[in-house]
Amino acid sequence: MRKRSLEHTWPITHLCSVYRSSFSTAMSTLPPSEDLIARPFHADVKQVQLDIKSDLDANQIAISSINLDDPLVTRRELLSYYLYSNGGNGVGLGYTQTLFQGLATAAGYDPVVGPGSSCLATTASGQCVVPWGSGTKSVSSVVLTADGISFAIMTVILTTIGSAADYGTFGRWLLFAITVVCWAAQYACMTLTTPNRWVFAMILSIIGFVSYSITLVFYAALFPRLARNTPRVRQLREKYENGEISPEVYDQEESLEKNRITDIFTVHSNVGYLTTLLLNLALLLPMANNPKVDNYVIVVVNTYWVVLGIWWFVFQESRPGPELPKGEHYLTIGWKQIWAALKTHKHLPYTFVYLSSYFLLADGLNTTGTLVGICQNDKFSFSFLQNTYLGLSQAITSTISSLAFWYIQKYWKISTKKMFVVTNVVTILIPLWGMIGIWTEKLGFHNVWEFWAYNVMFGLFQAPYYAYSLAMMAELSPPGFENMFFGLFGLFNRASSMVGPNVIQVIIDKTGNNWQGFPFLFAMCTAASVVIWFGVDVTKGRSDAVGWAAEQRRRIH
Repeated sequence: MRKRSLEHTWPITHLCSVYRSSFSTAMSTLPPSEDLIARPFHADVKQVQLDIKSDLDANQIAISSINLDDPLVTRRELLSYYLYSNGGNGVGLGYTQTLFQGLATAAGYDPVVGPGSSCLATTASGQCVVPWGSGTKSVSSVVLTADGISFAIMTVILTTIGSAADYGTFGRWLLFAITVVCWAAQYACMTLTTPNRWVFAMILSIIGFVSYSITLVFYAALFPRLARNTPRVRQLREKYENGEISPEVYDQEESLEKNRITDIFTVHSNVGYLTTLLLNLALLLPMANNPKVDNYVIVVVNTYWVVLGIWWFVFQESRPGPELPKGEHYLTIGWKQIWAALKTHKHLPYTFVYLSSYFLLADGLNTTGTLVGICQNDKFSFSFLQNTYLGLSQAITSTISSLAFWYIQKYWKISTKKMFVVTNVVTILIPLWGMIGIWTEKLGFHNVWEFWAYNVMFGLFQAPYYAYSLAMMAELSPPGFENMFFGLFGLFNRASSMVGPNVIQVIIDKTGNNWQGFPFLFAMCTAASVVIWFGVDVTKGRSDAVGWAAEQRRRIH
């Protein structure tokens, strides 16, 4: 069978192709969570000891305080938040990477034949190199190098300014600036029309990859604060403060509100994914022979995001964080907090166990998607149109499943973790199914129907997986420190994308069989899932997070 390098392919899912700081906070320079109410906590003092060295009972419910001066979330504001997700669905980023890879391949030559040959010739060996420094480098290695550069840049940016986004209005303007950079990079792809511009394509791909990933981090970090300020949660909060409902009831309802928001913006993202794919077909089918059709598609997809995404920056209400501590700077406070986190992470054990496990889980799932994509492209002879049809099947099922999972959770009041566990089971089954393909060609991603089934199953279970992974992070993040911990969450997600592909690349190079990579991915997904299932106590973790945040406020004041 033909071996193919584990390089980037046009993403089968928009969410698999994306995902992202600061670590924790310095004990002496940490921000007060938000401009919190000045009076003492109503229930926090009773239920959470401010000395976080003392253990909290695992069954205690810790309720975070909120700023009653923050404006209520309006329907218009929440809709604009969802529309940003609808437009920023990741399809444009996938096209940019495909364009970069295509131009590099067109500019390269077959090393078996020699300089002047074409990698696209029918007699080509399947290898392709481009000039690199004083020598040459394979196109797949160039793509992986671009990934490495992207991750390094993201690491520097997120660790430097991730925590700073929790202060004042810095986070609001940071998201706007990074979004504009991403939009500009996408529009600049209109200039990528000839193979000799592949280096510029690489630069634009890196800029787009980095900026898009960072927008996801700071965009996702917004929803816990939005959930705490919806009219429903405010009413529940008032009842709780008046003693009309128990802490358990309030905690459950606030958790459901977080899940509601994540599920709806996941639905919007999938609706946007479906819409942009249909727009793509409207161009790809009638303009199939136009050499610039891919460029036009990127422009259309990006314009879709601009038209829908701009409204968030218009209608977002101001909910500023605390002022930057005296003597601190936006460009240095993040690094100080990273060092402090290494000394204080034991106070948030379940948060860091989840982050560490999610690193492996995201690595396994994302690399599984890439490996299945390679097998799929081989099966369909790299048909861009066929991949679009498969993507449509996934987009439709993703939208349906996100709504269905939310309805089921709301109706039976199921916890976030239990819903997440259900999606994890399918995460494990995908590489397990791929393993079958090692021993037989009758099953295990060797047949057309299997790829259709994969895309449908991925849509049904993995779209909710992303929603619940975010909701889990929201449950375990200290209130008011969302940008910091979601930055770390995003960084772990993106860092994982650099580990799995390189390991699988080595396995495939040694065995000459793409399917030999599935056992490693199965083991990785299984191990991570088991740790999350049995090693993460969300109730205790949430209590630790609230107590930790309260301790930081006490130290500041």
